[in-house]
Amino acid sequence: MNCIIIDDDKLSTKIIQEFVEKTDDLNLAGKFDSAVSAINYLSKQGIEPIDLIFLDIEMPEMSGIDFLKSLDELPQVIVYSSQEKYAIDSYEYNVTDYLLKPVQYGRFIKAVKRARERFEEKESVTRETNEIFVKNNSSLVRVKYDDILWIEALENYVVLNTFKDKFTIHFTMKAISEKMPPDRYVRVHRSFIVNLNKIKVIEDNSVIINYEGGSKIIPIGKSYKDKLMDDINLITR
Repeated sequence: MNCIIIDDDKLSTKIIQEFVEKTDDLNLAGKFDSAVSAINYLSKQGIEPIDLIFLDIEMPEMSGIDFLKSLDELPQVIVYSSQEKYAIDSYEYNVTDYLLKPVQYGRFIKAVKRARERFEEKESVTRETNEIFVKNNSSLVRVKYDDILWIEALENYVVLNTFKDKFTIHFTMKAISEKMPPDRYVRVHRSFIVNLNKIKVIEDNSVIINYEGGSKIIPIGKSYKDKLMDDINLITR
Protein backbone atom coordinates (compact mmCIF):
# COMPACT_ATOMS: atom_id res chain seq x y z
CA MET A 1 0.00 0.00 0.00
CA ASN A 2 1.29 3.46 -0.89
CA CYS A 3 1.29 5.71 2.16
CA ILE A 4 2.25 9.19 3.32
CA ILE A 5 3.03 10.71 6.72
CA ILE A 6 1.62 14.08 7.78
CA ASP A 7 3.31 15.30 10.97
CA ASP A 8 5.08 18.52 11.98
CA ASP A 9 7.20 16.77 14.64
CA LYS A 10 10.46 15.46 13.19
CA LEU A 11 11.05 12.81 15.86
CA SER A 12 7.52 11.47 15.57
CA THR A 13 7.84 11.40 11.78
CA LYS A 14 11.13 9.51 12.04
CA ILE A 15 9.54 6.84 14.26
CA ILE A 16 6.56 6.31 11.92
CA GLN A 17 8.89 6.26 8.92
CA GLU A 18 11.03 3.54 10.52
CA PHE A 19 7.90 1.51 11.26
CA VAL A 20 6.74 1.87 7.65
CA GLU A 21 10.11 0.87 6.22
CA LYS A 22 10.26 -2.39 8.15
CA THR A 23 6.68 -3.37 7.37
CA ASP A 24 6.06 -5.52 4.29
CA ASP A 25 3.71 -4.09 1.61
CA LEU A 26 3.96 -0.49 2.87
CA ASN A 27 5.62 1.96 0.48
CA LEU A 28 6.35 5.46 1.76
CA ALA A 29 5.45 7.88 -1.04
CA GLY A 30 6.03 11.11 0.90
CA LYS A 31 6.42 12.98 4.19
CA PHE A 32 4.78 16.32 4.92
CA ASP A 33 5.28 18.65 7.87
CA SER A 34 1.91 20.35 7.37
CA ALA A 35 -1.60 19.36 6.32
CA VAL A 36 -1.59 22.14 3.72
CA SER A 37 1.42 20.74 1.86
CA ALA A 38 -0.17 17.27 1.96
CA ILE A 39 -3.41 18.61 0.47
CA ASN A 40 -1.44 20.29 -2.33
CA TYR A 41 0.32 17.00 -3.04
CA LEU A 42 -2.88 14.94 -3.05
CA SER A 43 -4.53 17.37 -5.47
CA LYS A 44 -1.80 16.92 -8.11
CA GLN A 45 -2.56 15.01 -11.28
CA GLY A 46 -0.51 11.97 -12.21
CA ILE A 47 0.70 10.95 -8.76
CA GLU A 48 0.56 7.33 -7.63
CA PRO A 49 -2.69 6.67 -5.74
CA ILE A 50 -2.29 6.93 -1.98
CA ASP A 51 -3.88 4.07 -0.07
CA LEU A 52 -3.08 5.06 3.51
CA ILE A 53 -2.27 8.23 5.46
CA PHE A 54 -0.55 8.38 8.84
CA LEU A 55 -1.87 11.62 10.32
CA ASP A 56 -0.85 13.55 13.41
CA ILE A 57 -3.77 15.44 14.96
CA GLU A 58 -1.97 18.26 16.74
CA MET A 59 -0.40 20.49 14.10
CA PRO A 60 -0.22 24.28 13.72
CA GLU A 61 -1.94 26.16 10.87
CA MET A 62 -4.24 23.23 10.07
CA SER A 63 -4.95 20.43 12.52
CA GLY A 64 -5.47 16.80 11.59
CA ILE A 65 -9.21 17.18 12.18
CA ASP A 66 -9.30 20.18 9.84
CA PHE A 67 -7.44 18.08 7.27
CA LEU A 68 -10.06 15.34 7.53
CA LYS A 69 -12.80 17.93 7.06
CA SER A 70 -11.13 19.51 4.03
CA LEU A 71 -11.22 16.60 1.58
CA ASP A 72 -14.34 15.03 0.09
CA GLU A 73 -12.60 11.76 -0.67
CA LEU A 74 -9.91 10.29 1.54
CA PRO A 75 -7.90 7.08 1.44
CA GLN A 76 -7.67 5.18 4.69
CA VAL A 77 -6.30 7.24 7.57
CA ILE A 78 -4.54 6.09 10.73
CA VAL A 79 -4.55 8.96 13.20
CA TYR A 80 -2.13 9.33 16.07
CA SER A 81 -1.96 11.82 18.92
CA SER A 82 -0.60 12.34 22.44
CA GLN A 83 -4.17 12.79 23.72
CA GLU A 84 -7.29 10.62 23.68
CA LYS A 85 -9.72 13.53 23.43
CA TYR A 86 -9.56 13.75 19.64
CA ALA A 87 -10.53 10.11 19.09
CA ILE A 88 -14.31 10.61 18.92
CA ASP A 89 -13.99 13.47 16.43
CA SER A 90 -11.59 11.40 14.31
CA TYR A 91 -13.87 8.37 14.11
CA GLU A 92 -16.65 10.61 12.75
CA TYR A 93 -14.54 10.70 9.57
CA ASN A 94 -14.31 6.90 9.41
CA VAL A 95 -10.60 6.73 10.20
CA THR A 96 -9.15 3.23 10.24
CA ASP A 97 -7.54 3.49 13.67
CA TYR A 98 -6.46 5.93 16.40
CA LEU A 99 -3.05 5.49 18.06
CA LEU A 100 -1.68 7.17 21.16
CA LYS A 101 1.88 8.51 21.32
CA PRO A 102 4.41 7.24 21.90
CA VAL A 103 3.34 4.80 19.19
CA GLN A 104 4.58 1.25 19.76
CA TYR A 105 5.40 -0.98 16.79
CA GLY A 106 3.06 -3.73 17.97
CA ARG A 107 0.13 -1.32 18.04
CA PHE A 108 1.24 0.15 14.72
CA ILE A 109 1.19 -3.31 13.10
CA LYS A 110 -2.30 -3.99 14.44
CA ALA A 111 -3.56 -0.77 12.84
CA VAL A 112 -1.83 -1.58 9.55
CA LYS A 113 -3.38 -5.05 9.56
CA ARG A 114 -6.82 -3.48 9.87
CA ALA A 115 -5.99 -1.11 6.99
CA ARG A 116 -4.73 -4.01 4.87
CA GLU A 117 -7.96 -5.96 5.41
CA ARG A 118 -10.04 -2.95 4.36
CA PHE A 119 -7.79 -2.40 1.35
CA GLU A 120 -8.08 -6.01 0.18
CA GLU A 121 -11.84 -5.95 0.62
CA LYS A 122 -12.08 -2.80 -1.48
CA GLU A 123 -9.80 -4.28 -4.15
CA SER A 124 -11.97 -7.39 -4.31
CA VAL A 125 -15.12 -5.32 -4.82
CA THR A 126 -13.37 -3.22 -7.49
CA ARG A 127 -12.32 -6.32 -9.42
CA GLU A 128 -15.83 -7.73 -9.29
CA THR A 129 -17.35 -4.52 -10.66
CA ASN A 130 -14.69 -3.77 -13.30
CA GLU A 131 -13.61 -7.14 -14.65
CA ILE A 132 -14.85 -10.46 -15.90
CA PHE A 133 -13.04 -13.76 -16.48
CA VAL A 134 -13.54 -15.24 -19.94
CA LYS A 135 -12.78 -18.84 -20.88
CA ASN A 136 -10.26 -19.06 -23.69
CA ASN A 137 -9.49 -22.67 -24.63
CA SER A 138 -8.27 -24.21 -21.36
CA SER A 139 -7.47 -20.86 -19.71
CA LEU A 140 -9.40 -18.13 -17.94
CA VAL A 141 -8.50 -14.64 -19.14
CA ARG A 142 -9.23 -11.53 -17.11
CA VAL A 143 -10.93 -8.89 -19.28
CA LYS A 144 -11.87 -5.39 -18.18
CA TYR A 145 -15.46 -4.48 -18.92
CA ASP A 146 -14.33 -1.19 -20.46
CA ASP A 147 -12.20 -3.09 -23.00
CA ILE A 148 -15.23 -4.92 -24.43
CA LEU A 149 -16.43 -2.86 -27.40
CA TRP A 150 -19.36 -4.97 -28.51
CA ILE A 151 -20.77 -8.49 -28.23
CA GLU A 152 -22.12 -10.33 -31.23
CA ALA A 153 -24.29 -13.45 -31.44
CA LEU A 154 -22.92 -16.36 -33.46
CA GLU A 155 -25.39 -19.27 -33.58
CA ASN A 156 -25.04 -20.94 -30.14
CA TYR A 157 -22.09 -18.76 -29.19
CA VAL A 158 -21.32 -15.11 -28.53
CA VAL A 159 -18.19 -13.22 -29.55
CA LEU A 160 -16.72 -10.62 -27.18
CA ASN A 161 -14.85 -8.05 -29.23
CA THR A 162 -12.16 -6.12 -27.34
CA PHE A 163 -9.51 -3.64 -28.48
CA LYS A 164 -7.04 -6.44 -29.13
CA ASP A 165 -8.79 -9.80 -29.06
CA LYS A 166 -11.96 -11.72 -29.79
CA PHE A 167 -13.30 -14.33 -27.37
CA THR A 168 -15.86 -16.86 -28.58
CA ILE A 169 -17.77 -18.46 -25.73
CA HIS A 170 -20.71 -20.84 -25.46
CA PHE A 171 -23.38 -18.44 -24.19
CA THR A 172 -26.75 -17.11 -25.24
CA MET A 173 -27.29 -13.37 -25.72
CA LYS A 174 -29.79 -13.39 -22.86
CA ALA A 175 -27.28 -15.01 -20.51
CA ILE A 176 -24.42 -12.70 -21.45
CA SER A 177 -26.71 -9.67 -21.08
CA GLU A 178 -27.32 -10.64 -17.48
CA LYS A 179 -23.56 -10.84 -16.86
CA MET A 180 -22.77 -7.37 -18.18
CA PRO A 181 -23.20 -4.19 -16.08
CA PRO A 182 -26.53 -2.66 -17.23
CA ASP A 183 -25.23 0.89 -16.78
CA ARG A 184 -22.44 0.26 -19.32
CA TYR A 185 -23.94 -2.10 -21.89
CA VAL A 186 -27.13 -2.00 -23.87
CA ARG A 187 -28.65 -4.44 -26.33
CA VAL A 188 -29.31 -2.66 -29.62
CA HIS A 189 -30.24 -5.65 -31.78
CA ARG A 190 -31.16 -9.28 -31.28
CA SER A 191 -27.57 -10.07 -32.30
CA PHE A 192 -25.63 -7.19 -30.74
CA ILE A 193 -24.82 -5.69 -27.34
CA VAL A 194 -22.68 -2.53 -27.31
CA ASN A 195 -20.55 -0.66 -24.81
CA LEU A 196 -22.34 2.67 -24.34
CA ASN A 197 -19.06 4.47 -23.67
CA LYS A 198 -17.58 3.34 -26.99
CA ILE A 199 -20.39 4.58 -29.25
CA LYS A 200 -19.03 7.35 -31.45
CA VAL A 201 -22.09 8.09 -33.59
CA ILE A 202 -25.74 7.06 -33.72
CA GLU A 203 -26.90 7.46 -37.29
CA ASP A 204 -30.36 6.52 -38.58
CA ASN A 205 -30.75 2.90 -37.52
CA SER A 206 -27.15 2.08 -36.63
CA VAL A 207 -24.43 2.87 -34.13
CA ILE A 208 -20.80 3.35 -35.04
CA ILE A 209 -17.99 2.22 -32.75
CA ASN A 210 -14.49 3.44 -33.55
CA TYR A 211 -11.41 1.52 -32.49
CA GLU A 212 -7.75 1.49 -33.40
CA GLY A 213 -7.53 0.23 -36.94
CA GLY A 214 -11.13 0.75 -37.99
CA SER A 215 -14.77 1.13 -37.06
CA LYS A 216 -17.79 -1.11 -36.67
CA ILE A 217 -21.29 -0.27 -37.89
CA ILE A 218 -23.90 -2.08 -35.83
CA PRO A 219 -27.62 -2.13 -36.73
CA ILE A 220 -30.26 -0.96 -34.25
CA GLY A 221 -33.32 -3.19 -34.07
CA LYS A 222 -36.70 -1.43 -33.95
CA SER A 223 -37.65 -2.99 -30.64
CA TYR A 224 -34.38 -1.88 -29.02
CA LYS A 225 -34.15 1.74 -30.20
CA ASP A 226 -36.30 3.31 -27.47
CA LYS A 227 -34.23 1.62 -24.76
CA LEU A 228 -31.02 2.89 -26.37
CA MET A 229 -32.37 6.45 -26.51
CA ASP A 230 -33.30 6.24 -22.83
CA ASP A 231 -29.84 5.04 -21.86
CA ILE A 232 -27.78 7.72 -23.60
CA ASN A 233 -27.31 11.29 -22.40
CA LEU A 234 -29.42 12.92 -25.10
CA ILE A 235 -29.65 16.62 -25.90
CA THR A 236 -32.08 17.71 -28.62
CA ARG A 237 -33.47 20.98 -29.83
